[in-house]
Amino acid sequence: MFKKTPESLRLTLRALARLVGYPNAELRAQMPALLDALRLEQSLPPERMQEIEALCRQLCAMEPMEAEARYVDTFDRGRQTSLHLFEHVHGDSRERGPALIDLLQTYEQAGLHFEAPELPDHLGVVLEFASTQPPAVAREFLGEVAHILNALFTALANRGNPYACVIAAVLEVTGQRVQAVAITPEPGLDDTWAEPEAFDGCATQGQNRPGQAQPLHFVRNPRASSSSQGVSP
Repeated sequence: MFKKTPESLRLTLRALARLVGYPNAELRAQMPALLDALRLEQSLPPERMQEIEALCRQLCAMEPMEAEARYVDTFDRGRQTSLHLFEHVHGDSRERGPALIDLLQTYEQAGLHFEAPELPDHLGVVLEFASTQPPAVAREFLGEVAHILNALFTALANRGNPYACVIAAVLEVTGQRVQAVAITPEPGLDDTWAEPEAFDGCATQGQNRPGQAQPLHFVRNPRASSSSQGVSP
């Protein structure tokens, strides 16, 4: 009748972090151990465990290049399914830089030094960090990005992608409700990279306030200023 709150989420969060990683030979070889870790802490409902077990079996049964190609097609071909969480919020705008710096400072304040090939907002990195924290702190930390995780889950579920179960598991571990949410249609690659017509203004991709007047800032060139001193017209 009553479900006991797990005393530790360390193994569960680390296993989920690995499961959203690139499915190379090393990761596929680790999958039995990852499943054992998830079973040990018993933080996930049985039906979610069954879905994750099915995903692991599928990845191990696929041809290596096929599994890796599907991963790239899933997570590296559009913003809706990106594993970089701040990309869902800030896209390529300037706000993403300060947000990444704030996240790095969060890691450092916890006494951790970030060294990874991924950006600090990659879901795998975020889960690794959460795994180092007490369960209550980890849940609160991940709960702050629950709206992003639900958007990612929705995009994957709409495509029938089996990785959706991993995102759902993260939400459930955090104590958040797994639910479909409205997501903004994603422009095609041709629209995203389209150049503006000649003399027809600037592209708005990545601007903070597209559609509004953008200020221009002119900075004096110190070299030009110094070279012009002492020269009379």
